[in-house]
Amino acid sequence: MNELDFSAKQVLVVGGSSGIGNGIAQAFRTRGARVQVCGTRGAAADYSASEGSNLEGLDYIRLDVSDAKAIEDFKPPFERLDVLVLAQGAVIYRRGEFEMPGFRQVLEVNLVSLMACAIKFHRMLSAAKGSLIIVSSTAAYHSTRGNPAYNASKSGAVGLTRTLAEAWAEDGIRVNGIAPGLVDTKMTRVTTSNPKRLQGAIERIPLKRLGTPADMAGAALFLASPLASYIVGQTLVVDGGLIL
Repeated sequence: MNELDFSAKQVLVVGGSSGIGNGIAQAFRTRGARVQVCGTRGAAADYSASEGSNLEGLDYIRLDVSDAKAIEDFKPPFERLDVLVLAQGAVIYRRGEFEMPGFRQVLEVNLVSLMACAIKFHRMLSAAKGSLIIVSSTAAYHSTRGNPAYNASKSGAVGLTRTLAEAWAEDGIRVNGIAPGLVDTKMTRVTTSNPKRLQGAIERIPLKRLGTPADMAGAALFLASPLASYIVGQTLVVDGGLIL
């Protein structure tokens, strides 16, 4: 038996159009799952490889999670759901999160929409005895001086993971999370495109390299698999040792 075989399983990755979510989506696809991904743009063709997008073999559908009504009205093109990965994320630099419109915008995407999506698919996950994986960040475990909304939202995501896990275990749903460290995606280009910042960041990582979406995908595959059948409410830090 191959515990990482997801043949005949239906997976949905919200935020799966690029970056970490896209890496997770492709990992499930290569292990046999049918994978639906959600992004904010109109069609899959609106994404490019230069942005960290690979939508080959994935079913794409638009869903703007910053719009609560869009989540409520969303009609999934599948009747069963085995794994739900919530990988949506937003960040505003240049102190934009110190202004209330920016603070609310980031909280809406990074925290409020997690609960909205979880509620939306609770019935399907319960019917399938499925797995919910929430992608947070190592920012939940330390200060991020310039990004109060990002930090608060990711801290909240870890707490939500614990709380939903306890509440929904009796429904047969295992809820867990992943806290990525510094991963090379378009969201982290403010660091990775600056040679001095990049060098400083890598020096702080014991493994001496950035994480990749594939690194995060390995953790997601594990948490959704029978190998993790007795793991509930945990957020797995995947950061190369950064916050040790």
